[in-house]
Amino acid sequence: MSGSSTVSETADGAAARPRGQVAVPCRACLSGEDLDWLGGRSVSLALDLMTTVAVRPPGARPAAPEGGGWADEVWAFLRSRLPGLGDRPPAVTVRSDAPAASGLSSSTALIVALFRAFTDAAAPPGSPPVPAATLARWAYEFEFAVFNGGGMDHLAVIAGGLLLLDGRTTGLPEIRERADFPGEWAVVVLDSGTRKDTSDHIRTVRGQLATGDARLAAYRERTDAASAAVWDAVHRRDLAALGTAMTAAHTAMRDLQGMSTPLLEDLRTLARRAAGLPLKLSGAGGGGALVGVCPAADRAEVVARLRRALAPAHPRARVIPARAAAGLAPDLAAAPAGQTTGRPGA
Repeated sequence: MSGSSTVSETADGAAARPRGQVAVPCRACLSGEDLDWLGGRSVSLALDLMTTVAVRPPGARPAAPEGGGWADEVWAFLRSRLPGLGDRPPAVTVRSDAPAASGLSSSTALIVALFRAFTDAAAPPGSPPVPAATLARWAYEFEFAVFNGGGMDHLAVIAGGLLLLDGRTTGLPEIRERADFPGEWAVVVLDSGTRKDTSDHIRTVRGQLATGDARLAAYRERTDAASAAVWDAVHRRDLAALGTAMTAAHTAMRDLQGMSTPLLEDLRTLARRAAGLPLKLSGAGGGGALVGVCPAADRAEVVARLRRALAPAHPRARVIPARAAAGLAPDLAAAPAGQTTGRPGA
């Protein structure tokens, strides 16, 4: 990847990297879709399917705009907050390992990477980077203005690791705890090959919330309990209990909020039969990816079995092995209370 040779530290003071070059993980939601803004507990896991943004040398322009159309919008947002920025953003090169529109938050990873790359590249030499808490709040405010959703994804890709979040109806969730994912476990992503369809999801759920919908209340209660069970299972290193808890979270998503599809359910059944792997939908559904956890020692065999089983009936589906990842700034999880929260526009 091309970029400036100037070196700066990451926001948590960790490994140095070229200024304007950033790699951000995606995230899987192990339990708690929508609870980050409905209220309740959710559990996210950063995955090593990275989105990389590199600022190109001055004067360079890619043949076609890169950044999914977000680069200009992120730059305009920053211009309203940081004095002295030019009219146009610097050119960037973008690469992503995560499947697009799959419920793994690849879009948030791209937006966060653009925020960090642009603020790093625009900062005077030797100046400290924008703090991770500010970066999280800005990225959240930027996406909230477009999608009116929650802040799980921003905290997940910045803090990384495994997060237990306490949702809030406005502003970023609170990070209740951060933990390292067990090294003896591996994550398997099954991309259905169909893009998630959530265009009306947040509007519909906000309508349910406004009318006191009983199914939404039941969903929130059951999913909050599933999140607690997921967190407990990870701390006890109980893989069977984790699979049971993730299945409970998926069942609530499917039965109470209609987030699953016949194709996704067929893939879940196939994975159970072929590899004994329980899978949970990640993201708000209508398509996208399923995630499961297996012993790291068995990962190659699990992936091979799934690929053989998928090939005849689901040739578009992909099995992607993954591991837990550190975030852009793990120290975000250690920020004093209140630093990772904020109202839109605050």
